[in-house]
Amino acid sequence: MDEMRAREVLTAAGFSGAAELLALGENAVFGADGLVVKVGRDATGHPELAARAEREVAVAEWLAASGVPAVRAAEHGMRLVEGHPVTVWHRLPDPVRPTEPCDLAPLLSRVHALPAPADFTLPRRELLGGVERWLTLAGDTIDPDDADYLRGRRDGFATAAAALTPHLPPGPIHGDALPRNVHVGPEGPVLVDLETFSTDLREHDLVVLALSRDRYGLDPAAYDAFTAAYGWDVREWEGCTVLRGARETASCAWVAQHAPANPKALTEFRRRVASLREGDPEVRWYPF
Repeated sequence: MDEMRAREVLTAAGFSGAAELLALGENAVFGADGLVVKVGRDATGHPELAARAEREVAVAEWLAASGVPAVRAAEHGMRLVEGHPVTVWHRLPDPVRPTEPCDLAPLLSRVHALPAPADFTLPRRELLGGVERWLTLAGDTIDPDDADYLRGRRDGFATAAAALTPHLPPGPIHGDALPRNVHVGPEGPVLVDLETFSTDLREHDLVVLALSRDRYGLDPAAYDAFTAAYGWDVREWEGCTVLRGARETASCAWVAQHAPANPKALTEFRRRVASLREGDPEVRWYPF
């Protein structure tokens, strides 16, 4: 899905075609008519994408009822527009400052203290579930040997993750716990991007920043502030390496889907796969 197609869907949903594009990734996110509208990828052959969008709205309503600071849905439920899931959200005020990793820790603590929702079921965190779809979208732009290599890693880490003994009690998690998914407004930090909410090992939410420290250049002092605020460092857990490896595999495959239209994504994909093949856990990965 490119910006042009996303705007066509936005217009078909009744919003201004001149809306501001805020982000383009797994979804296209627009500022439109004083609201935020998320346009998902075509779900015609992937009904799980529509189910995920519907669940994201349910999660937002559940968090609101639970008193957890998070983005709020402006409409109940999802619209399916020309095969694309569309959800509508209240627009947050402008941030008062950049988000720090330590802003994330108290929000995760509140989420990790919640019992499972009563009105709907959260799925397991299928971190590796999108690998095949992303590799398929990459097509012959990527080396078939690299695609097969990532499939093998996916299968191996899926088996290893299923056998882990957690340190924390399993339950609701954000699923993509990064500072970019926290917005610091006038009333403090709030969670955004709720579509990966799951029920699984709480350690999933903590491995994300451990990987950011090693792969994406997160300041070690900022990481230490995060672990101090949360009260535990996931790197002390013997299962950390397994969840990290699973997330690295998923991150490589996610980049692959952008390779056909973005030469920088192809370069970054090759960098990431090479670092995994070489077994180097500290090669820097970059956005594209």
